[in-house]
Amino acid sequence: MKCIICKHGETEPGMVTLTLEQDEMTLVVKGVPAQVCSNCGEEYVDEEVTSQLLSIVEQAARTGVQVDIRKFIAA
Repeated sequence: MKCIICKHGETEPGMVTLTLEQDEMTLVVKGVPAQVCSNCGEEYVDEEVTSQLLSIVEQAARTGVQVDIRKFIAA
């Protein structure tokens, strides 16, 4: 797909690290599958992966995590 940010690059499958923040919590998730622009590096995460990430955030928030680093494991 053509990158909607730079409008020049094409996206390619890759793995990224995302930092997610909610209230007082910071969660770093490594190894997240994404489409990455070959020109500007913009990262696009699909709907299924986003849903899994939101579940990870909710679970971490319930346990009272303030700062955590996790590896993404596809469901």
